[in-house]
Amino acid sequence: MNKAITHRRDRKSDTTMSRVLIVWQQIFGEARTRILLWYLLILGITFLIAIPAFRYQLYQRIDERVRRDMVADMMDFKALMNGESLIRENTLNNDASQEMVIEPEPLKWFSSGNEQITTPASAEDVMKLFGAYLLYRRPEDDSYFITFIDGEFYKSSPLARPKPLAQDSQLMKRWAKQTQPEQGEKEFSVTDACKILYMVEPIKINGQTRGVFIIAHTTAGERAEALEAVGVIIEVSSLVFIVSLTLAWLAAGRVLAPLRTITTTAHAISESDLTQRLPVRGKGELGKLATTFNEMMDRLEAAFATQREFVNDAGHELRTPITIVRGHLELMGDDPQEQQETLALVIGELDRMSRLVDDMILLAKAERIDFLQVATVNVAEFTQELFVKAQALAERDWQLDSVAKGRIVVDRQRITEAVMNLAQNATQHTGNSDTISIGSAIAKGKVRFWVRDTGEGIPLVDQKRIFERFARTSNSRRRSEGAGLGLSIVRAIAESHGGQVLLRSQLGTGSMFTIVLPLDPPK
Repeated sequence: MNKAITHRRDRKSDTTMSRVLIVWQQIFGEARTRILLWYLLILGITFLIAIPAFRYQLYQRIDERVRRDMVADMMDFKALMNGESLIRENTLNNDASQEMVIEPEPLKWFSSGNEQITTPASAEDVMKLFGAYLLYRRPEDDSYFITFIDGEFYKSSPLARPKPLAQDSQLMKRWAKQTQPEQGEKEFSVTDACKILYMVEPIKINGQTRGVFIIAHTTAGERAEALEAVGVIIEVSSLVFIVSLTLAWLAAGRVLAPLRTITTTAHAISESDLTQRLPVRGKGELGKLATTFNEMMDRLEAAFATQREFVNDAGHELRTPITIVRGHLELMGDDPQEQQETLALVIGELDRMSRLVDDMILLAKAERIDFLQVATVNVAEFTQELFVKAQALAERDWQLDSVAKGRIVVDRQRITEAVMNLAQNATQHTGNSDTISIGSAIAKGKVRFWVRDTGEGIPLVDQKRIFERFARTSNSRRRSEGAGLGLSIVRAIAESHGGQVLLRSQLGTGSMFTIVLPLDPPK
C-alpha cells in the first residue's frame, strides 16, 4: 500500500512539473516575451558599454583638467623665476569670494654690482625662488609642489605626501636626478595613489642642474568621486531599467493585442461560419494586417460559398442521369431489342455525364496559371476558321458580319472553345430560319469576337445569372442539352485572358454575346 501511495505522489509530482513546464513554454513562446527579452538584451548591452565608456570619459576629463592646472602652475613658476610678479586667483577656506594675491615686488637676482638678471645664479637663489613660490602659491587639492636642490630633497607643499611621493620612493629619487624637462603619468595601486600626473622643470646654472621643481597630482580623490558618480548613475539606471522593462511589457501587450484578436477570431472560424472579421484600427502595420486578413476571409467565404453551390449543383446534375441509368438497367429484360435500346440510352446518359465532368474539370483548370498556351494569331484567318466550324453545329442562316485584320496574342484553342460554346448556345435558342452571325473587330487596343442571333432573346432578369454555373434562362421555350456550364466556361476563358464577356439581348429580337480581349494577355 505504501508503494501505491508513493507511486501516486510521484505521478502527481510529475503532472505538476509538466504543467509548470507547459506554462513556462507558453510564456516564453509569446511574442511580447520575445520582444521583452530582445529589449532586455539591447538595454543590457547598451548599459554594459555605456557605463565603462562614461567612467573612461570622466577619467579623461579629470586628467585634462589636472594637466591644465599643472601647466598654469608651471607657467606661474617660470614667470616668478624670470622676475615677473606673481598674480593668481585663489579661493580660500571654501569661501565663494575670490582673492587676488599679488607679490608686491618681483624677485631680483644680482650676480655682481647693480646689474639685474632674470635667472637664479646660485643654489641660494634657487632656495629663495622655491621659498617664494611655495609661500605665495598654494597647490590645489591632491596637488603637490616638490623641490630638490643639488639632488637633495628641499621642501614640498603640502608637507604630507602619499606613499609614492615619499622622500625615499623610487619616483622621488628619479626626479632628484632629472636634468631635462619632463611631463607624464605613473600608475599605482588603488591603495597608494591610483595615478600620479607630473611635470618636472630642472633649473640650470652655468649648464649644471642645481634645482628641480616638480608639480605632481594624485587622481585618487577625483577618481573616487567619479566612481561615486558612476555608482549613482548605475543605481538610477537600474531603477529606470526596471521601470522601462515594465512599461515595455505593458506596451508590447497593447501593441500585440490585435494579434491576439486575430488568434481568437481564427479559432472561431470554421467551414460553417466564415463571417468573423477583425476590427480595423489605425493605418499602421497591424491595421494593414487586419485589413488583409478581412480581405482574405472575404475571398474564402466567397470561395466556400461558390464551392458549396457548385457541389450541390453538380450533384443535382449528376443525380438525374445516374437515376435514369439505374432505372433502365434494373428494368431491362431479356429481349435483345430492348437490351439494345437500353444500352443506347445508358451510353447517351454516360456521354452527358462525361461532358459534364469535362466541363467541371475545365472550369477548375481555368484558375491555374498554366491554363493558357498563348501564341500569335492572325485575326482574319482565325475568324474565317471559326465561321466554318460553327456552320457544322446546326442548320441555320449563318452569316459573317465582319473580319478584323491584324495579329493578336491569345490561346487559339481556348478562344475557339469559347466562340463554339456561344455558337452552340445560339443554335439551342433559335430555329432553322433564324440568323446566326459571327464577326471580329479591333479597336482601341481591344479585339472583339461576337456571336449574334435573331432567336428568342434573354430576359433582363436572367442576363447576369446565366453566366453562373448550372444556370439557365427562366422562360426558355427550349430545354438546353447542356448542363448550364457553357457560358461559365466562356467567361472563365475571357477572364483568364484579362478580358470580359458582354451581353446585349431583347426578348423576341435575339441576343449578341461579345468576347472582349486585350491585344496582349496579362503575363
